[in-house]
Amino acid sequence: MIEKEVNPHFEDFLFDWYQKFQFLVGGYGSSKSYHVALKIILKLLEEKRTALVVREVYDTHRDSTFSLFEEIIEDMDLSRKIRCMGSPMQIRFPNGSKIIFKGMDKPAKLKSINNVSLIWLEECSEIKYEGFKELMGRLRHPSLKLHMILSTNPVGEDNWTYKHFFQDRINKRYVLDDKDLYRERTMVIGDTYYHHSTAEDNLFLPESYIEQLEEMKEYDPDLYRIARKGRFGVNGVRVLPQFTKMEHREVMKAINRIEKPLFRVGGDWGFVNSYNAFLRLAVDTEKQILYIYWEYYKRGKTDDETIVDLAEFKNSGERIIADSAEPKTIKYFKKQDFNMVGAHKFPGSVLANIKKIKRFKKIVCSDACENTIHELEDLVFKKDKNGDVIEDELAIDAHTFDAMAYGLDGYEVIDLKDEAQKQARPTRQRPSGGRKR
Repeated sequence: MIEKEVNPHFEDFLFDWYQKFQFLVGGYGSSKSYHVALKIILKLLEEKRTALVVREVYDTHRDSTFSLFEEIIEDMDLSRKIRCMGSPMQIRFPNGSKIIFKGMDKPAKLKSINNVSLIWLEECSEIKYEGFKELMGRLRHPSLKLHMILSTNPVGEDNWTYKHFFQDRINKRYVLDDKDLYRERTMVIGDTYYHHSTAEDNLFLPESYIEQLEEMKEYDPDLYRIARKGRFGVNGVRVLPQFTKMEHREVMKAINRIEKPLFRVGGDWGFVNSYNAFLRLAVDTEKQILYIYWEYYKRGKTDDETIVDLAEFKNSGERIIADSAEPKTIKYFKKQDFNMVGAHKFPGSVLANIKKIKRFKKIVCSDACENTIHELEDLVFKKDKNGDVIEDELAIDAHTFDAMAYGLDGYEVIDLKDEAQKQARPTRQRPSGGRKR
């Protein structure tokens, strides 16, 4: 008989072994890792199993997962029965169960592992998706039920953990809306148990720690969302905070109301790992509003296949401004009677395009352009190793952003800062009654 005080929000989780996958996401100090380790110990005391604990870097185990297991074993007064061996790191139980520790930075050592029926991926968002799939192949046993536990602090929605366990907008794969999990706290979808936790769920945390988390709201909103709220989202400075989506019919109505609309088409080239992206744009030059109302977003297409897909442009004669980095492709399209030209590029053109597009008062995108919304709605700047924003680099290869920039080649958006400076300049009128010099 073992008595152990635990946090109430984790009580059901400790003894729930009904699903193959258990995904825990939460903020700092929520005690999710502690309860995963405790859950594994209880299971291995009950059944003879081999459990594998994985982190991206092997050496990080000693001061994290291995140390956590040691702490719990000592706290439960089990150190005389359960042996914690430091070299190599391994934990052995009196019934023959054992816990082994591996890192994805040494994948060759995974190949020798056999009969693993339980795997824990700690900080799973740091592990690559290919590594996760490799580990699923290592999870096998002739008789025991298989389980994989994944725990992490939330990261950006572009991380594989979000795409796999929640939704992948580009590939149109939907499993669960993460907002539902934040509301329900625990959910079961198919063969996956979901668990969300925050610092409030850890009754053993000092109030001063929670106060420190609250302070992040003032100086680092992104970290506050992750650490305090335990939620996925956008990490970094948004490139287009004025970006908004609208129902397609409403977008077309708005475009039809523009007195003198400027219509443009932009295209970016891709093939295997990137996409051919083409956008139809409409600019309200008076109100400085950019509308995106049509998209083409495909990869793995040869030029002749793309020509068939875009045949409507050949028929309409619409002018396409495309990435000039592919002059052969543009020449091929022109020979097929497409009205296509290459965008003008110059040193610093990337930054110039970013600044130009940011000057629009509003960017309205049709909800029919799903890939554009996915890339641009939460697009952020890349950061350097010090965490500072790189103002001419984006965090992802946003093909629709490039298509938009090429389509607007040659068009200048009014710079409100320059306009304000002009209006603030003193006039050259001579004061009344003044003497002419």
